[in-house]
Amino acid sequence: MTFAPVAKGLLLGWSVAWPPGPINAEMIRRGLGRGFWSAYVVGLGACSGDFLWALLVALGAGALAQGPRVRLALAAVSFLLLLLLAASFFRGAWRARRGLDRPRPLDSAKGGFLLGFTLALSSPWNIAFWLAVVGQQETLAPADSLLLAASVMAGALTWGLVLCAALRLGARFATPAWEVATQLATGLLMLWFAARLALRVLS
Repeated sequence: MTFAPVAKGLLLGWSVAWPPGPINAEMIRRGLGRGFWSAYVVGLGACSGDFLWALLVALGAGALAQGPRVRLALAAVSFLLLLLLAASFFRGAWRARRGLDRPRPLDSAKGGFLLGFTLALSSPWNIAFWLAVVGQQETLAPADSLLLAASVMAGALTWGLVLCAALRLGARFATPAWEVATQLATGLLMLWFAARLALRVLS
């Protein structure tokens, strides 16, 4: 066993975590409105979902997810989840605008973790990523494949730390008007991600 999988995994984890997506959008919304840990639990949930995919691929079960029906089912679940999230954020913006600030279930730490976990687990692009990264590493021993997967998770978690720490200062300046704006913006982003997913599946 060498340290090459570790270095490769850390770079892959960072590069796969930072691009814009629904998980980062929700982390940013939470980080600006509620602080570090409220945002970071979403990243922890997403990394847990990713690691489960990586483990399944490393154990050889990833081939079951390559079928078109499975990929389509995952895309449908992800699409519906994004639409539900968009509706939830629009409702949250309306409630914040009217001063009805009762916390939503998804705003809890447990809800944030489950949200990140579900988004990562239902994304058809995540399983494609893990099949490419882990499933095609034919020269790696099983232990090295798992080490690669764990290193990717470490890289993604590091990105989450950097993002949430950077958002911590911004959370000090959050106002009710800012809460309305971030809820609306995140809802629109979720709709955009859902539309992009649908176009990719249909193309």
